[in-house]
Amino acid sequence: MEQRITESFSRQSMMATFGAKIDLVEEGSVIISAPILEGSRQQQGVAHAALAFALGDTAAGYSALTLMPEDQEVMTAENKINLLAPGRGDLMRTTGRVLKPGRRLIVVSAEVYAIEDNRETLVAVLQGTMIPVPI
Repeated sequence: MEQRITESFSRQSMMATFGAKIDLVEEGSVIISAPILEGSRQQQGVAHAALAFALGDTAAGYSALTLMPEDQEVMTAENKINLLAPGRGDLMRTTGRVLKPGRRLIVVSAEVYAIEDNRETLVAVLQGTMIPVPI
């Protein structure tokens, strides 16, 4: 399972652009982190919401993929994000989780934290739906 997720993740050029890496893969849960680079900040110097969304969506999607058979992938059907605080710091870490697995729909969530001086601040939460697709 971990190898499958790692190989798939390595093909995501956007995650490579963000400098993201997988920190942990468990059944129903994936943790991804990325530095808050100059190119992913908004005009006030904090992480752009697009970075939080991309990391959250990716971690949530891979958490769903941990539960899929080998002949299926997943794609995002919908996702909602609540931005809770500015993404201040040098690193973002996201934990994606499966809330409700299903044959046709997988309900997922993600929590996105910004890390500054070893302090974690919850900056966003996502909830979404992934759909299984054949490879």
